Amino acid sequence: MSNIQIGFIGGGNMAASLIGGLIADGWLASNIHVSDPDQARRQHLGDLFAIQTHADNAATVQAANVLLLAVKPQMMADVISPLAEDIARKQPLIITIAAGIRLSDLSRWCNGYTRLVRSMPNTPALLQCGATALYADPSVNAESRDLAETIMRAVGLTLWLENEDQINAVTAVSGSGPAYFFYIMEAMEQAGIDLGLSAETARLLTLQTAFGAAKMALESNDSPETLRRKVTSPGGTTERALSIMDDAGLKQTFQQALAGARERSTELAKLYGQQS
Repeated sequence: MSNIQIGFIGGGNMAASLIGGLIADGWLASNIHVSDPDQARRQHLGDLFAIQTHADNAATVQAANVLLLAVKPQMMADVISPLAEDIARKQPLIITIAAGIRLSDLSRWCNGYTRLVRSMPNTPALLQCGATALYADPSVNAESRDLAETIMRAVGLTLWLENEDQINAVTAVSGSGPAYFFYIMEAMEQAGIDLGLSAETARLLTLQTAFGAAKMALESNDSPETLRRKVTSPGGTTERALSIMDDAGLKQTFQQALAGARERSTELAKLYGQQS
């Protein structure tokens, strides 16, 4: 790690989270570079992490062995295309953390460059407890894959996908997934209030219950279905509540919702790929 220079194009929240995770993992702050057009943002990141900051993206490319692309997907083509010659000279491992950007499109914007890894982190990565799926171009060797995994593991769990199309399913499950749980928490809080609890009590009970259930699932060898059955007494309150959810077709609604999210992810990837 001591001789690897890591560069970030874009200094937003996800980049900041990765930088913080990398430094916590023992990476040298002096070996981390970030470029961002916002001078105040560069100043903030420099003050916070003691990393090297640049106004010019080319300076970051020229410094980096590993380049992380942390710009909005609709801006990717305009940001990366001017850097194609610098990338060809430096030959960095490129990891994109921009949702919806296919490797074929990124390669095209980089004049055919293929040392590319696509990743799909989710927002809990901001707290170093995210889930990130990775897919590498076939030309990326095992050493570079290990390096990409090590970097992304700084913000949580990582796993590799067998084909790039699976990124769209990952987007539906974990990329958008935090919003689904927030939606359920929102509904539970309001239901608690409607049942006579104070807003604060309903909130605290909902959040701690969500945290406890997730922790139980993570630390257990049982499937969620088995865990659900273990806490559902025949004829009890939990069984009554779950039967109402089943009668309302909640599982089917979730399946339809995630299928819709995957479809939209596919559409957006095609849309972003049409950038020149």
